[in-house]
Amino acid sequence: MARRPHNAPPQRETGPRVNDRIRAHEIRLIGAEGENLGVVTPERAMDLAADVELDLVEISPNADPPVCKIMDFGKFKYEQQKRESEARKKQKTIDIKEVKMRPGTDDHDFDRKVNDALRFLEKGDKVKVTLRFRGREMAHQNLGRELLEKVADRIEGIGKIESMPKMEGRQMVMMINPTK
Repeated sequence: MARRPHNAPPQRETGPRVNDRIRAHEIRLIGAEGENLGVVTPERAMDLAADVELDLVEISPNADPPVCKIMDFGKFKYEQQKRESEARKKQKTIDIKEVKMRPGTDDHDFDRKVNDALRFLEKGDKVKVTLRFRGREMAHQNLGRELLEKVADRIEGIGKIESMPKMEGRQMVMMINPTK
């Protein structure tokens, strides 16, 4: 028998209560075919479930009295997992893409990097524009700010500035959200 580690918390049951774990004195019972069987005791409901070789599952524990249904619990859990995985597939995750520049970035490279940022924004991703200063470039932070403002002008309409350019150590950072 496996023992749980000394400092691990005890395992908690998740999901609906099944069969002997149902604690109410009376429950509203729904049959295997979806028919309402009325208010009965859990023992009577367990006998009915055993007759058709299915489980008694608590569907709505907060109702008065709690609602239980006779069903195949393994099949119920499998279908629930399938629904959850479908929901995860459909949800859109927003990634943060980064475009790095230097204050001396020339026009052609600047255009290419702005086009990359535009492509990321059209896909629905956030863009982090990072401008890195080295050595004596730190004395000319105004050039970097002008470069980032130029980026902001170019992405107008496709993206919106989440945070204006600000210094973080030796780099200036600006976050851009997609507008859609």
